[in-house]
Amino acid sequence: MQNTRTLLDKLFLIIKGLCMGAANKVPGVSGGIVAFVGGFYEEFIYSLQKINAKAFKLIINGRFRSFYRYTNGTFLSLLIFGMLVSYFSVSKVLDYFLEKKELFVWAAFFGMILGSIYYIAKDFEHWNKKTISAAILGLIVGVAISFLSPAKENDNLLFIFFCGIISVSGMTLPGLSGSFILILLGNYVLLLVDSVNALYDTFSEILIGDYSFVKDKGRLKTLKILAVFTLGSATGLVSLSHILSYVLKHYKHITTAVILGFITGSLGVVWPWKRTIFKTNDEGLLLLDSNGKEIIVNYERFTPGLQNLETWWALFFVIFGISILLFLDWYGKNRRKTI
Repeated sequence: MQNTRTLLDKLFLIIKGLCMGAANKVPGVSGGIVAFVGGFYEEFIYSLQKINAKAFKLIINGRFRSFYRYTNGTFLSLLIFGMLVSYFSVSKVLDYFLEKKELFVWAAFFGMILGSIYYIAKDFEHWNKKTISAAILGLIVGVAISFLSPAKENDNLLFIFFCGIISVSGMTLPGLSGSFILILLGNYVLLLVDSVNALYDTFSEILIGDYSFVKDKGRLKTLKILAVFTLGSATGLVSLSHILSYVLKHYKHITTAVILGFITGSLGVVWPWKRTIFKTNDEGLLLLDSNGKEIIVNYERFTPGLQNLETWWALFFVIFGISILLFLDWYGKNRRKTI
């Protein structure tokens, strides 16, 4: 499989990894949707499933090339490379636009999810009582999650490890946003903003020969939290892939129906027109967490006015988001014709 990949295919894999990494960082958006719509979801899950006892035995015996081939190494390494680059480049740009042009970012992702629903549903011809029930169940769960209120920040290492396992669900379960789950658990800022920035700053300092961070207890604590979170994410990624590969193999149509329902339900999370509701005290003053960040309670969604020029720009970005998915669909069809 990996020996037949062209240079263009490998480049697209890195780009898909960039997209997955960026999507995973945005609350309400799932990197798994990128994998599903990009046409490599099943390969992603089955490749992760190959990280098992046999793979570890190959490493122990020093058979690294066999390990690389067995685990579909080219595919996984390029994809993961793209995700890692995304966290220190694309996601930084995304953070900027979320701060400056939040409405347009949400609008583009809303369009992408609408396009995802079309992409998945258009070729699904297995509707029956079981799949319809599964889709409705997925829809209900997706809608219910969007209305939950976030918990308080918790830096207990065992809880951080659990957050890692849960957050990675966004890569393996299309429609379930790992970032949004972290918001509900109260640790989004700690794990996907503060920790990543701490790692970025540490690498930057090391490159210029500055090792003063080793005396910074706050920085070391944050890096320790990031290490535990990463370990939890790796554990979750491998364990969930084994479960999902079994489910996809034995209940593929029902799984697709649940995913379709879940993605539809997640539209409420990424609805572009919303106001952030922050926690306040009895006097109406904003309450801050241990890092001095405002505590998010939930979002207030509203219907935009068509007389507002900003609304029309947002609708343009919705269409732009849909167009991205239509392009991926077109690319996938043309690629299959040339194989």
